[in-house]
Amino acid sequence: MDRPNILLIHSDQHRYDCVAANGHPFVRTPNLDRVAAEGISFSHAFTPTPVCTPARNSLLYGVWPARHQAVANRGTEAGRPAVEGLPTFAQSLSGAGYHLSYVGKWGIAGDPLQAGFHDYLPGQGYRAWRADQGLPPVPSEGGWLGGRDPHVTPEQSQVGWEAGHVIDRLRAVASASSPFFIRWDPYGPHLPNVVPEPYYSLYPPDSIPPWPSFPDPLQGKPFIQAQMRRTWGVDGWQWPDWAPLVSAYLAQITLMDAQIGRVLTELDDLGLAESTLVVYTCDHGDLCGGHGMIDKHHVMYDDVVHVPLILRWPAGADPGRVCEAFVSHELDLAATFCDMAGAPLPDTFQGSSLLPLLRGAPAPTRADIFSTYYGSQFGLYSSRMVRDRRWKYVWNATAEDELYDLLQDPAEIHNRAGDPSLREVAERLRHRLVAWMEETSDPLLNEWTRRLLLEGRTRP
Repeated sequence: MDRPNILLIHSDQHRYDCVAANGHPFVRTPNLDRVAAEGISFSHAFTPTPVCTPARNSLLYGVWPARHQAVANRGTEAGRPAVEGLPTFAQSLSGAGYHLSYVGKWGIAGDPLQAGFHDYLPGQGYRAWRADQGLPPVPSEGGWLGGRDPHVTPEQSQVGWEAGHVIDRLRAVASASSPFFIRWDPYGPHLPNVVPEPYYSLYPPDSIPPWPSFPDPLQGKPFIQAQMRRTWGVDGWQWPDWAPLVSAYLAQITLMDAQIGRVLTELDDLGLAESTLVVYTCDHGDLCGGHGMIDKHHVMYDDVVHVPLILRWPAGADPGRVCEAFVSHELDLAATFCDMAGAPLPDTFQGSSLLPLLRGAPAPTRADIFSTYYGSQFGLYSSRMVRDRRWKYVWNATAEDELYDLLQDPAEIHNRAGDPSLREVAERLRHRLVAWMEETSDPLLNEWTRRLLLEGRTRP
């Protein structure tokens, strides 16, 4: 196999259902749709943890948060760097002769140069560039709710500025004899979304219907979810209050898509498209009004754990295919990059390469998928999730269980954990969760929690 170049676009907080190719009824993502039409989309990709820093560490080190131990965002109660000595996928690719570049958000301890990358343009440089251009600062009047940026063109926005630097790096390596790996991490669509025209006005708030998960009475659900509404000051919000935030979120996605299109066009113009694996994904999703909540904390709803994952490899993948295999995307991508580069796979890695799926092999036999949560700026709160094709079980170590029938209740409104008729379902999923926690050496599993789970003492 010829070793491909690799372009990874890894955004921040992009819901799975906010890509037109994934079924959104009106969001405009023509360039991501093009990558999906020319490549393969994974319909069941899930984050190992729906928080920025721990998810990004899982991608870099190819392991679950319990292994790298950077389980919360920096500057929070449990914020800490990853344990020392873990190898990174970047180090493996560098050792195999790849030139590695990084543009955009890093978001974890250290920097990309320490992790194996050869050059790094931090996204924080955008504000200084903007000042150097004589442009006013990014407007902040809307706070976390975002708003319009009247001072810049789309190409002068942060995502446009970053796209220009990705293009510069493509031009710099186009004629090199060694393969390249370029990673671009846009800051969006993480809130606040401050968007220039014509994108800001693209989705009028009064034209946006509520998410399927809105409204949610949170009946029979952990107290922390109602508390998060109060923490953010959104308790009591009706859909007209949420619609402007969703409008800006979708506008940011379409702006980002347009800048991705610039990069794809450059790949075509440089003659690199046929030899480059293009990957689009993100660290986790966003509630964005789903369940009447904002951001992503203390929940395991699909709004935050289900992520887009689209790969295009003209030399090796049948176009337009949708793969339904369960994918733990950050862990599996780390293994995939090493596999495709012909680089050594570190013994510590816990994911599985997606290369066989790209080549059309049958989906692997994963019957379920997992995710974890530890806490962040609002305090510690341990949760573990197991999800199969129909059922999702969430064990909240200090609160009620959650059990959702994803076939009958895909919006996850009705918590069925206390339903006597589903006792056997819950028991099966609890036992599966214990087995996985044993397999991954999850420190939350101990003599007390094991008994709670196996004996079903985790629900009222």
